[in-house]
Amino acid sequence: GPLKPEITITYIAVSAIFFNSGLSLKTEELTSALMHVKLHLFVQIFTLVFFPTAIWVFLQLLSITPINEWLLKGLQTVGCMPPPVSSAVILTKAVGGNEAAAIFNSAFGSFLGIVITPLLLLLFLGSSSSVPFTSIFSQLFMTVVVPLIIGQIVRRYIKDWLERKKPPFGAISSCVLLMIIYTTFCDTFANPNIDLDKFSLIIVVFIIFSVQMSFMFLTFLFSTRNNSTFTPADTVAIVFCSTHKSLTLGIPMLKIVFAGYEHLSLISVPLLIYHPAQILLGSLLVPTIKSWMVSRQKALKLTRQPKAPVKV
Repeated sequence: GPLKPEITITYIAVSAIFFNSGLSLKTEELTSALMHVKLHLFVQIFTLVFFPTAIWVFLQLLSITPINEWLLKGLQTVGCMPPPVSSAVILTKAVGGNEAAAIFNSAFGSFLGIVITPLLLLLFLGSSSSVPFTSIFSQLFMTVVVPLIIGQIVRRYIKDWLERKKPPFGAISSCVLLMIIYTTFCDTFANPNIDLDKFSLIIVVFIIFSVQMSFMFLTFLFSTRNNSTFTPADTVAIVFCSTHKSLTLGIPMLKIVFAGYEHLSLISVPLLIYHPAQILLGSLLVPTIKSWMVSRQKALKLTRQPKAPVKV
């Protein structure tokens, strides 16, 4: 179509999101985030190990139901996807959480996903296609890492202006993300071969929202337990990064791994639903999570303050 998503979305839109993040993120925060190994391990293990395994177990129970089997396979592909390169960062920023950790895990998870996601898809679903790791890796490097570095370099020269004017970075990223979702929906549902029954589609939408809510609650419980060393800002990044799945990386990867599959459109549908659903659900929860984080931070500050000596 006239929007040319194969260029504007694949390269320009994703690059714009990470240039925007590089421009708005304080360099010292990104540097400190690199050392937060425990947080990174938690996010990546949950996303790329626990998530796909839990979905596989759940789908064994659903396989006896009349739900369309290709939609169920699509649910499994959702579980195999890496963290997103945009939505988790935008929502973490909107809440005021650890944005640097969200950016690191989004970028690092995407690079891990280049190798791990195709292997998970082969393990759970099977495919004879060979995956061109080099081309995907180079595309990710050019659209994620390079714009982020350029954004950080530009920030050094216009730092004072940025702090004075405070441009609406969050609104810009949200608009770009909306464009990504719109073009992907158009691309999939324009396919004349797509054959969906309403019952299966409604059930899958319900399952997707249920899975997201359950996993967000689970990550919240794990990251806020008593012996946890995570701060409230870390918890926000964990909740969004661990439960969100990449559409911009996922759709091209599905097209590569399942090239020639006649049911590719149906397999893609759950991911197409999951991505806007995670943004919608996340956006609705932003005020609640923000108020929790602020009150929790205030409580922690009060407990850390030295008590005044009692006068006798």
